[in-house]
Amino acid sequence: MSDLDKSSRDPQNQEEVQANNQHSETKPGTSLREKVFASLKYQDQPASSAEADNTSTNGHSTESSEVQQRRISEPTQKNDSAVKSHKSDKSRVTNSRDEEKSNQVAPSLKPSQKTDGEKHESSDNRETRAAFVGEEVTESRINHQHEDKNYSKINGKVSEKELEKMRRRSERKKENKLVGKIVLAVITALVVTVAIVGISFYRYWQAGLKPLNPKDDQLVQVNIPIGSSNKSIGSILEEEKVIKSGMVFTYYMKTENITDFKAGYYQMSPNMTLDEIAVLLQQGGTKEPEALADARVSIPEGYSADQIAELFADKTKIKKEEFLDVLKDESFFEELYQDYGKLLESAKKAQDVRYRLEGYLFPATYNYYKEKSIKDMIREMVDKTNSELAARQESLDQSGMTTQQVLTLASLVEKEGVEKEDRRNIAQVFLNRIKADMPLQSDISVLYAMEKHKVHLSNKDTEIDSPYNLYINKGFGPGPFNNPGIEAIDAVLNPEPNTYYYFLANIETHKVYFAETYEEHLILKEEHIDNQIEE
Repeated sequence: MSDLDKSSRDPQNQEEVQANNQHSETKPGTSLREKVFASLKYQDQPASSAEADNTSTNGHSTESSEVQQRRISEPTQKNDSAVKSHKSDKSRVTNSRDEEKSNQVAPSLKPSQKTDGEKHESSDNRETRAAFVGEEVTESRINHQHEDKNYSKINGKVSEKELEKMRRRSERKKENKLVGKIVLAVITALVVTVAIVGISFYRYWQAGLKPLNPKDDQLVQVNIPIGSSNKSIGSILEEEKVIKSGMVFTYYMKTENITDFKAGYYQMSPNMTLDEIAVLLQQGGTKEPEALADARVSIPEGYSADQIAELFADKTKIKKEEFLDVLKDESFFEELYQDYGKLLESAKKAQDVRYRLEGYLFPATYNYYKEKSIKDMIREMVDKTNSELAARQESLDQSGMTTQQVLTLASLVEKEGVEKEDRRNIAQVFLNRIKADMPLQSDISVLYAMEKHKVHLSNKDTEIDSPYNLYINKGFGPGPFNNPGIEAIDAVLNPEPNTYYYFLANIETHKVYFAETYEEHLILKEEHIDNQIEE
């Protein structure tokens, strides 16, 4: 007979089983967790002291029945107070863990020494634990929630503060998110607004720089009072419907540093650019209003006599050949010499010139009337040159050059340089070469001799047989190669002192490079000219 059968038939053991069964019955207030622990306690606890004596031969250690009975009979009912219930739950969990530890500490039988009853008991324990594992987890969660609620009730003040902090923190995060969205929306709106305003202003600015109506050449009489500022002039021109925007006119003149506007009566048209208007205002108007001209002819700086003749043929009924014939007329030159002897004295002595008045046709805007002859128009241009040089007579005298020589160098400087400082340096280079008895070797002179335009000259081009070819002829040559503006003339009269003898200009960037020696010049030529030609 097995030990299990003996134990079940023993009266004392039957009383213990009955007591445990009574203890494990459902009581009011007994949780599922307590029932599981109670069942496990009974199954896992050692036998009574009497049974331990009977089984000591098998090496099995047990506890006394009194200790077992005392553990089974421990009160499990919950206290009314939340605090006692909490402590009681903790005590039961602690006792259960202590019992498990004590069972682990107690020596156990080897697998080969276990009896059939113990194997049956171990199997029952595993089945019991497996059956209640899901319920134990669920009950554990419920108990933890219950304990948290009890803890919250016990520590009500602390919990409320924490909840309040959490609530405020949550509200603060929501507010921060809302503020972030508002700030982002405002920034986006501002960026879009600035972009729209910027684009609109750019278009407005670009439109203001262009002529009001490129196809409208109808002249308008405009009066600019003495002492008028750029702002007031812009307003007048806008009111007279000559330009699109007085504001653009004002700021353009300021950014370009264009000043020295003169008072008077002007004849302007809606197809004029701001630069053309500025040049006209710098020339000065008439003291009294004149009849509106039949045409207006604006001569750009650096235009040759041939180009001016083409311009008049395009703007008026004057033919190019008729204009050039008047320029070649020696009798007409003598007429002018009688009126402008000091200005034309060196021009009269010049030899091998193509047009004796080349260089003296001042670039400006002129009003053309049908009743005016070609001679009248040319005389007006010469008179303008005389006025400009008369104001610079002292500098002209100090230069040691004749008017013809000054205008010749100025015509080269006009084409060779763009910036004011570059022009002054170029003028000094020409003066240095003349002083050193070196040919000026300017491409402008060769192009004028060839009577054609080329971007780059060949060595053969520089050998053309002409008195105007300053590659093979030293000195100033016969005379001017075009009609220079006042800035180029001032550059020759006031050059920038330097020791350069060579220069070259980048046609695309208009940047000028200077050198003292020919070797340096070749290096610059290879870098800035030859490489670009290959590309």
